[in-house]
Formats: sequence, C-alpha cells, structure tokens
Amino acid sequence: MGARIASEPKTLTPEPRAAFLSDDAIDILAFAAEALKQGQAAALVTLVEIRGGAARAIGAQMAVRDDGLYCGFVSGGCTEAAVAADAVVALQKGIDRKLRLGEGSPFFDIVLPCGGGITLAIHVLRDVTALRHILAALHSRAPGRLRYNPGRQVLFFEPGEGVSCWEGEEFVRVYHPKQRMLVAGTPLEAGVVARLAEVSGYEVVKIERGQAPSPKQLDADTAVVLLFHDIDRELPLLEAALASSVFYIGALGSRRTHAKRCEVLRKRGHGETTLARIKAPIGIFDKATDANSLALSVVADLAQARLVHLKGKVPTDPTVPRTLALNTIDKCFDPMNACELITNAVVD
Repeated sequence: MGARIASEPKTLTPEPRAAFLSDDAIDILAFAAEALKQGQAAALVTLVEIRGGAARAIGAQMAVRDDGLYCGFVSGGCTEAAVAADAVVALQKGIDRKLRLGEGSPFFDIVLPCGGGITLAIHVLRDVTALRHILAALHSRAPGRLRYNPGRQVLFFEPGEGVSCWEGEEFVRVYHPKQRMLVAGTPLEAGVVARLAEVSGYEVVKIERGQAPSPKQLDADTAVVLLFHDIDRELPLLEAALASSVFYIGALGSRRTHAKRCEVLRKRGHGETTLARIKAPIGIFDKATDANSLALSVVADLAQARLVHLKGKVPTDPTVPRTLALNTIDKCFDPMNACELITNAVVD
C-alpha cells in the first residue's frame, strides 16, 4: 500500500508520486515556482537537523505540490513519499510544520536505513517572490540564500554565500551556481572528459583551438581542465585561469612536464602561491593510460575539489551558532503549533 496520511479521519491526502528524479537545487526550486505560477499550492521541505547518520546533507530539499507530485530528496529515497504526504497535509491546513523521522521520531514504523534521525521543516509557499529571486541569481551564476523563519512562516531571499545552517532561530539555505567545467585540449581526451562531466551534472564549455574564455566564464564555481600535450598551446588559457577565481585548475602532463611548465610561468612573473593552484599531474591518480581512465580521474578530482571549495566558505564568526538543540528547534516552530502528530500513517 502506498503512503496515505490523513490529517482528519475523513480526509485522505492524494497518493504521493515523484514527478521526476533529481536532487539538483535548481530543478527543485523551478518545480515549486512553476506550480505556484500555474495556481497550484506547493511546499518546500528542508532538512534542518540530523541526529547521527543521514543519507543527505543539511539543507537537502524537496518540493511538493498539493496533488501529491514531488521532486527532490531529503533522505535516500525510503521516506520521500511519506514526507510528501505530510507536506500535502500542511498545504491542506495552510500551516507550516515540522516532521521528525528516524531516531527521536513518533513514527516507530519509519526507520532510516542509516540508523539516525532527521528533522524536516515543511514550509507552505505563500508567494513565488523568494523563489524567483534565487533562481534569477543562480541563472546569472551568483550565489544566494533563502532565509526561513519558522515562527513567522516566512521565506525570503538575500544575496550571499556561506553554508546551510541555523542562524539564531532562522534556517539559512545557501545555493551556489551550477558547477561548470571549461575544458580544452586534444580532441580524444577533451571529448571523453567532457562527456563524463556532463552526465555527472557539470555544465561543460569546450574551448576550441584559438578561442579564449571570457572573464564571466571564469567564476568561482568553475573548474578549468587543460588536456594539451604542448605547454605553449595551453599557456594563454592557463594564465587566464590563474588570473581568475576558478576553484580548480588542472593540467595534463607528468611531474617533469609540470616542472617545465612552472619554470615557464616563473619567467612570466608568476609566484609560487599562484603556481600552487595548478593541479598537475591532473586527476586523482596520475598514471591514467587511456582516455576513459583519465576522464574518471579528472571528474573525481573535480568533485573532491568542489567539496573542499564549498567547505572553505564556512563563516568563522564564533558568535553565530551553526546547530540548535532539539528543544530549541521545537521552540522555533512552537508559535505555529507545528508539532501536531499525524494520524493513520502507513508506509510501504
């Protein structure tokens, strides 16, 4: 039997079902914004607290329509239908609520495979303004934040970076532009790396011979991958990357080749701090002997570098708490009486 949760004995929620499978933030926000544009009610579900282990990170989200269609993930796929049903209840009542699953939850029959527990904030979207602002920011490749106040049941946009966390009694969800890779080099290696990066969720820009990337293409959420067998051919692109804020610069070649590369760059006025930004040999292992192995090595290296890059954006202000105790989270929701239990919960 599918998940059917009733807020009242005579009122069953629509059967929850996934509209499509994606954990991409832009897909989730756009789904919610489109629902509101079409006159449908929608809710944004956010993972705001983890107890023990969890399949998703703080800030993971789902968007749920009043007809039960949803997208996104807040766990590993085992609880999303039940969460969507609960979000529909919130939409029917027109009130935000919290949902606790796994450890510390009132639902003994919903057990997370990781053995931990999560707390979800279900926000009934009352207008599309904040969603439009964050989507516009991401479209222009600017980071942004959605700040949610459970007590006031409001969500608003603000520019800025950082990490998703509690700031006082408000939860801030931080969004970064889609990760992008600029790739240039020999057709075989560059082509295989580009294809794997695309299916891994990267926006890929191929730089053809004689082309130069624009400054706008070299932003902080972009990686530059140079797969030449000739230092002279890579030099203009390499110097453009070194002058930018890209989070990753990788270049093909052995350690001996890289030593020659660095010597050329030193003669052109580049210091050791600048040279240290270049990952060479490129990839997580430097003995790739075919294009497919090289592609795996490079894309895995980008994923690792991206995580390190985002962790480096953690605010250092010690006066701002990053987590809240359970009772404090409960108090954040108290003004709207969102702790009510749901009756007749049945999960597959």
